[in-house]
Amino acid sequence: MNSVPADGILNLNKPLHITSHDAVAQVRRRYQALTHSRKVGHAGTLDPLADGVLVICLGAATRLSEYMMRSRKVYRAQVTLGASTSTYDAAGEILSQSDPGQITQEELEGALRQFDGEIQQIPPMYSAVKVKGKKLYELARAGKTVARNPRKVTVHSIELLSWERPVLQLEIHCGPGTYIRALAHDLGRALGVGAYLSSLRRVASGAFHISESVPLERVLKDDGWMARIVPPYLALQQYPRLTLNADEINQVRHGRFIPRRHEADSGLAFAFAADRQLIAILQARGDVWKPHKVFLKWSC
Repeated sequence: MNSVPADGILNLNKPLHITSHDAVAQVRRRYQALTHSRKVGHAGTLDPLADGVLVICLGAATRLSEYMMRSRKVYRAQVTLGASTSTYDAAGEILSQSDPGQITQEELEGALRQFDGEIQQIPPMYSAVKVKGKKLYELARAGKTVARNPRKVTVHSIELLSWERPVLQLEIHCGPGTYIRALAHDLGRALGVGAYLSSLRRVASGAFHISESVPLERVLKDDGWMARIVPPYLALQQYPRLTLNADEINQVRHGRFIPRRHEADSGLAFAFAADRQLIAILQARGDVWKPHKVFLKWSC
């Protein structure tokens, strides 16, 4: 396996009924057996009742996870009207019920428009958001409810795919940090009948689509999945990418600033060698680039 590139991004298809943490743990055991490295992490959690694209960072790519998390997401969500639950999804205790039979499609589409664009969203109590050092789900499991500050999130589009009372199917394109469970709950509240998320699939995350994802069971059964590891040049398509010459590479690898001769509107850019090897993450400082993270060696 030494000839197989081992550092990069894996587009994993996480199955239902396991946590993202458990999925990473299973990939880590296989990865360690093949490469003797335990450096494995993920970029964007999926709940146990959600399946689909889970971006896995391997080896040196674990240093890229914060950037992978910032990508746009696409979800297919099933929302059931007429009930609200403690977790905002099907796993929770039913807190209230109401008859959604009088809701018209016009009312439904009007309510959905309220969630298109930049919106304020309050994280669910059953989430990993921390309040005063405590994760909300830890407090919720202890029977406590605390005030949560709303957060600004972006919903680029929300489309009604189908509706057969009381269940509707949505396709949602959104920015990072958006809780689809909270969106379902807030939709039910806007309609006055309650709602919860009854199923969820992440169809895409940044450059990664479910049609190209690797099933977890394949990772556990054979070694062929290693050939599906994506190098950073392809994984980071949404960011500005610069190609450095040999002198610039030498300067950056010694932590020195280089002239900002490359055009990039963003204050952040990913610098590559001519062979597409990742050299560094650069930050703009006036008319120079400052090395922020430097990669001395990249195996892919």
